[in-house]
Amino acid sequence: MIKVLRRPVESANYTSDAFGRFCANVQIRRSAGRTGVCYNNAMAESFFAAIKTEWLNRFVFTTHAKAKQQVIRYIEGFYNPRRLHSALGYRPPLEVIAEHYSHPRAA
Repeated sequence: MIKVLRRPVESANYTSDAFGRFCANVQIRRSAGRTGVCYNNAMAESFFAAIKTEWLNRFVFTTHAKAKQQVIRYIEGFYNPRRLHSALGYRPPLEVIAEHYSHPRAA
C-alpha cells in the first residue's frame, strides 16, 4: 500500500451544500471560482511575490530553521503591522483585524 497525504477538505466536500451552510453559520466566506480563473489565488500569489522580492531575496539560508525565522520576522514585523494592502483599502492587516473585532456582532 502506498501512503499519500490528502487534502484536509476534498473538493466535493468543500463545494457541498452542507459545508456551505456550516461556513455561513460561522461567518466564513469560501473562495471558489471556475477552473482556469486566475483570481482565486491572486492574494496568495501577491503575498508570495512580495515576500520573495521584498525580503527573502536578500538572504542566503543555510538551514530551514533560519529561513523559517526570516519568514516569521517578515510577516510579524512588517507585513501584518505595517505593509499597506490595496485589497484592504491601503491599510495594514492588523489595523483591519482590530477594526473587525472592535465592532460587536449580533448574536
